[in-house]
Amino acid sequence: MDTAGTTIAALGSTATLVVTEPGRLAEGERLLRAELAELDLACSRFRPDSEISRLHERAGTAVTVSPLLADALAAALRAARLTDGLVDPTVGRAVRELGYDRDFAHITDSGPVGRTTPAPGWWRVSFDHESRQVLLPRDVLLDLGATAKAFGADRAAARLARELGCGALVSLGGDVSVAGVVPPGGWRIGVGDDHRRAMERPDVSVAIIAGGLATSTIACRRWRRGGRQVHHIVDPRTGDIPDPVWRTVSVAAVDCVDANTASTAAIVLGAAAPEWLVEQGLPARLVGVSGEVRAVADWPAELAEVA
Repeated sequence: MDTAGTTIAALGSTATLVVTEPGRLAEGERLLRAELAELDLACSRFRPDSEISRLHERAGTAVTVSPLLADALAAALRAARLTDGLVDPTVGRAVRELGYDRDFAHITDSGPVGRTTPAPGWWRVSFDHESRQVLLPRDVLLDLGATAKAFGADRAAARLARELGCGALVSLGGDVSVAGVVPPGGWRIGVGDDHRRAMERPDVSVAIIAGGLATSTIACRRWRRGGRQVHHIVDPRTGDIPDPVWRTVSVAAVDCVDANTASTAAIVLGAAAPEWLVEQGLPARLVGVSGEVRAVADWPAELAEVA
């Protein structure tokens, strides 16, 4: 079975699409671009015209949000609940104080770090998914970055497989979701610190037949702030970057949101992450800051080993 793929710039990163019917690639790219434009307009905290920015402006008032933002927020709050707050969408203010207050390409390596304080807590967001009503406290800024790309990958892969009638792989910034017809041998995915480099020169390659695979890393999206190196993954318990234990964590799960939730939580959790991942039954590959590798819970066999 032939496959065809393309990579485009999207969401401050890259989006990759692979389909099992090459003749459907152009239509798939059109659908993917439309999906990502909708996601960006709903969830981007960098756009003053985004729906989430308007929600922040109306903090303290009950707001009925769009179905898309409601689903994205539900995914973020579920991630917080499942990880006991290790992944928490109320870290928006903490992320901003660390200097991540604009698209990553425009972050400058200067200025002091603002006062770091713990995230207010996901439980303070009053949200009814059925009615799509959100009541955001006035001191809470949302950042859906830990789950929104994975949510978008799941949503796009499912839509493309359904509407194109073939298999689809969607990778948003390295968060991968697959749906529909599976190519022979499964969907081959390169894994590494930098998803862009991993497309051509992966540290390892694995294959999955369903669900999602996500990688969280502190090796990319780094900048200097207040005389020290910081990055985009924040520990909600402190409002600061976590202690550096794992450089990169990759997780396979039933969907990309669960995979990304777990990989992010593992970076935050640190030394306790391998045991936690085993308890969750989540296959994972963890790379320490010194380069040591640990695989847990039946991480997929590397393709080089089974070729």
